[in-house]
Amino acid sequence: MKKPLIIVESPTKIKTLKKYLGNEFNIAASAGHIRDLPVKTLGIDIENDFKASYVNIRDKSKIIANLKKLAEDAADIYLAPDPDREGEAIAFHIMDILKSKTRTFHRVLIHELTKRGIEEALQHTQTPDAHKYDAQQARRKLDRLVGYQISPLLWQKVQRGLSAGRVQSVAVKIICDREREIRKFIPEEYWTITADLLARTPPEFKAELVKINGKKAKITHEAQAQTIFQDLQAADFTVSEIKAKTIQKTPLPPFITSKLQQDAINRLKFSAKKTMVVAQQLYEGIEIGSGGPEGLITYMRTDSIRISPDAAQDAQAYISHTLGPDYALNSPRFFKNKNKVQDAHEAIRPTSVFNTPEKLKNFLTPDQFRLYDLIWKRFVASQMAQALIDQKTILIQATEKYLFSVSGSTVKFPGFMMLYAQVEDTKEPDIQSLPEVEAGSALKALQILPKQHFTKPPPRFTEASLVKELEKNGIGRPSTYASILTVIRDKGYVELINKFFVPSELGFIVNDLLVLSFPGVLNISFTALMENNLDDVESGKMEEVQLLKEFYASFKKNLDMAGEQMVSVKGVGIDTPLACPSCGKQLNIKIGRNGHFLACTGYPECSFTSNYQRDEKGNILIQEKFIDQTKVKDCPKCGKPMVQKEGRFGYFLACTGYPDCKHTESITGERGSVDIGVKCPEKDCAGNIVEKKSKRGKIFYGCSAYPDCKFASWDKPVNKPCPDCQSPYLIEKESKREGKFLKCPNRECAFKEHQ
Repeated sequence: MKKPLIIVESPTKIKTLKKYLGNEFNIAASAGHIRDLPVKTLGIDIENDFKASYVNIRDKSKIIANLKKLAEDAADIYLAPDPDREGEAIAFHIMDILKSKTRTFHRVLIHELTKRGIEEALQHTQTPDAHKYDAQQARRKLDRLVGYQISPLLWQKVQRGLSAGRVQSVAVKIICDREREIRKFIPEEYWTITADLLARTPPEFKAELVKINGKKAKITHEAQAQTIFQDLQAADFTVSEIKAKTIQKTPLPPFITSKLQQDAINRLKFSAKKTMVVAQQLYEGIEIGSGGPEGLITYMRTDSIRISPDAAQDAQAYISHTLGPDYALNSPRFFKNKNKVQDAHEAIRPTSVFNTPEKLKNFLTPDQFRLYDLIWKRFVASQMAQALIDQKTILIQATEKYLFSVSGSTVKFPGFMMLYAQVEDTKEPDIQSLPEVEAGSALKALQILPKQHFTKPPPRFTEASLVKELEKNGIGRPSTYASILTVIRDKGYVELINKFFVPSELGFIVNDLLVLSFPGVLNISFTALMENNLDDVESGKMEEVQLLKEFYASFKKNLDMAGEQMVSVKGVGIDTPLACPSCGKQLNIKIGRNGHFLACTGYPECSFTSNYQRDEKGNILIQEKFIDQTKVKDCPKCGKPMVQKEGRFGYFLACTGYPDCKHTESITGERGSVDIGVKCPEKDCAGNIVEKKSKRGKIFYGCSAYPDCKFASWDKPVNKPCPDCQSPYLIEKESKREGKFLKCPNRECAFKEHQ
C-alpha cells in the first residue's frame, strides 16, 4: 500500500513538512487553486439556485495529473491548504477531483509550520468544513455576478478594459469621497496665544492660553488676538494649580493582518502587498542553518488577537530571564476580541519567542528580518509590564480673565516601551522640561506670542490609513486588503502620489456612474453587512443560496435600469457647466481612445474639443494650450484643421475630420509638458523646468532641454533659493503632520520653510 498523501497549497511548504515528517507521507502541492469559474462566461446558473460551473484551470493540468498519480493507491489523503476560506475551497476542489470510494479525506489545519504545529494538526484532523466552503463560494459568486455584469456595461458606456468589483469599487468611492471633502474644504482662521515664562529657577517654558473667563479660548480673528495681546502686556502671571499624576500605559495586543500591514507601511515603508508576500515567506519556512526550513510565524491572515497559553508562558519565561523580573508579569496577559471576528487562528506571533531576531538575522533577507523583528517585538511587548508615565500640568492665571496651561511628561518606568513603542510614542512631541514651582508663585512673562493658523482639510488616505478605514467599516477581510489596494491602482482608478491615494479622472467618472446606478453595491454599510452575512454562512446561521437570492433580486433591477439609463461617456458624455468657446453650446466630458476630454454638444456642426483640468475645488476648467499655436495647422491629407489632443503618451495633433480622416502627428518638443516658470538648476543649462507625465501617468518635473539635460524630480521645484546653502531652488513637500512646506533639495541641508 502506498503512503498516505498530504496536499498543501504552496510548493515552498513541502521541504518544511518533509523535515518533520520524514518519509512517512508523500507530500504534494496544488500551487493555489486548481479549479475556478470559466474565464469567458459567467459560469453561474442564476435560475438554478446560482449553481457554479467550475472548470480545471488550464495551467494546472500537469499539477492535477501529478496529484492523481500520487493518490492512486493512497487510502488516506490529508488536505492541508491554508487554514482559511480560500484554503477550504482548494481542499474541496482537490477532494472532488480525487474522490474515490476507497479513499478517506482528512482536513488538516496547520497554523504554524513547526514540529509541534504539524504534529498537532495531524493528530486533530477534521472533516472538510462545508459551511466555510459555502462562505467562500458565496463571496466568489457575488464578486463574479457584480464584476461580470457591471464591467461589460462600463465597456459599453465608458471604455473597454474597465472592471467593477464589489469591494474594490467601494474602496474607490471612499477615496473619491475624501478627495471631494478636501476640495470643498474652506479653511477657517484661528489664533493661538502662548507666553514664554520664567520661574525663580530655570528653565524657561512656554504655556498656551486655554480659557477666557472660564470658557475654552476661541480666537477667530486678528483683532481679537490683538486685544488679548494688549491685555496681557501688563498682566501678572501666577501659578494657580499644579496637577501631577502617574498613568499606566498598557501594550497593544499582537498583530492581526490589518494592523501588521498598517505598522509595516508606517514603520518599514513596505506596501500592503509586499508585507503579505514577506509574511508568507516567514510562515512557510526559512532555512535555519543546517536544521532545514522552519516556519517562523503563525498564519498571517487573521483578525483574532487570541494567543495560545503555551506561547504566552514562553514569552514570560523569556522576558523574566532576559529583561529581568520587573518587566515580566505575574501571569500572562490575554486579550479579548472586541468585534465579531473569525477566531479560527491565533494572532500573528513568532512560532518560538526564543528565535530572537538577532539569532535569525544571518538566515533572513533584510526585508524578512525587518518584518520578523516587528512581529517578534510586538508579541513580546504584549506580554511585558505596563509603562509608568509621570504627567505634570501647571495652570497659570493671568489676571482673573485668562488661564494658561503647560504640560510635560517623563517616563518613570519604560515597561514594554523599551521594546516596542507605539507609533504615536515614536514621534517627537514638543515635550518641555518644567521648573519646580508651587501654587501661588509668581512667574515672569518674557514674551507674549499671538500666532495665526488655519484649519486643515482631512488628509488623503495612505495605504495604512485606507486599510484602517476599510477595517473600521467592516469592508473586506484579512486576506483581501492587499489585493484591494493593488487592483484599484492597476485599473487606473487611483494613483499613489507622494504616498497618498488620489483618484484619477477616470476613477471619478466610473465612481459617479456606479454610485448613481448601483447605490446598494456602492454603499459602505451594505458592503459591511454583506461581510457579516458571509460570516453567518460560515457559521451555519445563513444558507448560501438565501444570501445570493436576497442580493441578486435588487441588484438585477439596478442592472436592468443602468443598461437603459446610465450615461454613455462615449456618446452623450457627462454634463458640465462650461460653454463652448466657439459656439456657446454646452461642453460635456467624453472618453475616447486616448482618454477623457471636453467636447461640444453641437457636434458635428461644432467640432471643438479640449483637454481639461480641475482646480483645487474640483471645478472643471478648459486646459490652456501650452504649445505654440503656429504649430496647429491644416491636415496634410484632407486639408481640415488639426487640433491638439492628449493621449496616453502626452499631447498630439489630430485631424478634425475624424473618423473619415485618421491622420495624427506628434508634437515636436516636450511630450505633454507644461512650463512651471522655473529655470533649470543644472550648470550652463538654458532650459526651463516643465511638468511631465510618465508612461504610467505619474507627474514629474524635468528639463525642457531633455535629452541634452537629464534633470528630473518627483517633487515640484520652486523658484526660490535656499538661504542656508544657496541651492538655486527649493522643492514642494507635503506631509500629514506638517502640511505643505518648502524644503531644500540638498540632502545635507536641513532648511525647511512652512507655508
